Amino acid sequence: MTSRLRALWRLLRALLHLLRGLFIMQTQFGRLSGAQRFAHIQIWSRQLLAIVGLKLQVHGEPPRQGPLLVVANHISWIDIAVLHSVVPCRFVAKSELQKWPLIGSLSTSVGSLYVERDKRRDAMRVVHTMAEALRAGDMIAVFPEGTTSHGQGLLPFHANLLQAAISADAPVQSLALRFTDAAGQWSAAPSYVGEESLGQSVWRTLCSAPLQAHVWVGSAQHAQGRERRALAHDLQHEVQALLDGSGPAAQA
Repeated sequence: MTSRLRALWRLLRALLHLLRGLFIMQTQFGRLSGAQRFAHIQIWSRQLLAIVGLKLQVHGEPPRQGPLLVVANHISWIDIAVLHSVVPCRFVAKSELQKWPLIGSLSTSVGSLYVERDKRRDAMRVVHTMAEALRAGDMIAVFPEGTTSHGQGLLPFHANLLQAAISADAPVQSLALRFTDAAGQWSAAPSYVGEESLGQSVWRTLCSAPLQAHVWVGSAQHAQGRERRALAHDLQHEVQALLDGSGPAAQA
């Protein structure tokens, strides 16, 4: 089977899997507990990774429960499924995601919070909602870079959403993401950056598989008097250290 035929087969299976997931969420989630929902989401997400040709590698012990704010670098359209495969979290996502065919409906069904990034007042609203969710014991995940990169380096971490953890006195834990090819070398295949369309990124990923999705787990920490910009700086440094292999979990 050629790479293009294999990619087409993966795409068809992934679309069917997305439709199946939406059906399950709309027909079953109403009678499930929060823990049961996250268990379904984790299994479904890991199945999606396998379908598109991504093998998950977790380095370190991931958190199991909140209250916790999770921060991670952002590379690809598949990042949310990767993190859902590892931690039972809700995401803060850009409002545009709601308009994506099928994926937007799935994102809403799993409890994502949406923010209009260009509106400061909306960011304040989301921070308030996040803080309430953290106080209630939720695990919330954010991508503080605010957009995607190719994955070799980091963009500056924005501090606004970190205020939720400070206000709720909740710990923050960093995760670092990287994609590699079958030989273990860094791969930009799953990246979704610049003017590239979602379809182009998805197709390149499917054609490039098999790939590995690596998640390195950092340490949980409280702000301990740090204001949000200082906290953002320290978290960015920790994620970079994990990617560089010098963080504690990266050695696992």
